[in-house]
Amino acid sequence: MRVLGIDPGLRNLGWGVIEVHKGRMRHIANGICRSEGDDLAARLLSLHGQLTQVVAGHAPDAAAVEQTFVNKDAVATLKLGQARAVALLVPAQAGLTVGEYAPNAVKKAVVGVGHAAKQQIDHMVRLHLPGVAVAGPDAADALAVAICHAFQLQSAGRLAAALAAAEAGR
Repeated sequence: MRVLGIDPGLRNLGWGVIEVHKGRMRHIANGICRSEGDDLAARLLSLHGQLTQVVAGHAPDAAAVEQTFVNKDAVATLKLGQARAVALLVPAQAGLTVGEYAPNAVKKAVVGVGHAAKQQIDHMVRLHLPGVAVAGPDAADALAVAICHAFQLQSAGRLAAALAAAEAGR
């Protein structure tokens, strides 16, 4: 199963694709979509086009997006929300189910603590995916989102198998 992780941002939208097979994770690709254009609409369109190419080129089976946090600048939060909408829309247009995770949940899944620094996330992503060349902090965050979603999918699969076994035993 291929999992696409997305770290939404209006200037830099990080993405990472991993493959999960029999409990093992393998890096496929990662990068950063950099928005282009003079106004918000053009920048969002630019992100949409770039992310659409990522999805088409790497054919993920599932996707996950990091939730945004509310900061003191309402206008910046709104703009980030619009970039996040693009991050949700593109995988949904490709027919993918999209998971959403709070930043602290991603950090806890990958690092083990919910308030990890960017350097800790980068370090743990490199441990989970040996040999990976990370395109930057946004891509590392996106790979962390993909890893978090892979863990969640594996847990859900084990739970479904246990429930099915219990049901068959009745």
